[in-house]
Amino acid sequence: MTVPTTTPESGTSESERLAPLYHVVLLDDDLHTYDYVVEMLCALFFLPVETAYQHAVEVDTTGRTVVITCERPQAEYARDQIHGYGADPRMPQSKGSMKAVIQPVSAGAS
Repeated sequence: MTVPTTTPESGTSESERLAPLYHVVLLDDDLHTYDYVVEMLCALFFLPVETAYQHAVEVDTTGRTVVITCERPQAEYARDQIHGYGADPRMPQSKGSMKAVIQPVSAGAS
């Protein structure tokens, strides 16, 4: 059994420092409205409406937006929650959820 060591200067254990982080990236499509994106992000991630709207604008204009950054198990769960949210009832051609992927955070980036 490995016992994590603690750095006295920061109080951060080695295992905490070395845990890789992942971005949950929401991908754009033409099958979901801004209202859907805002509603989904507020419901799943408890974001304020203004923040959720900013993500909706970003995903629409750039094709992607980083919704959350966390450790891999939480990132996979967040991605799966997005995939399971369902179709946009405001758009008849919407047949399912938006897509999201997880990507490792590169060293030195956030």
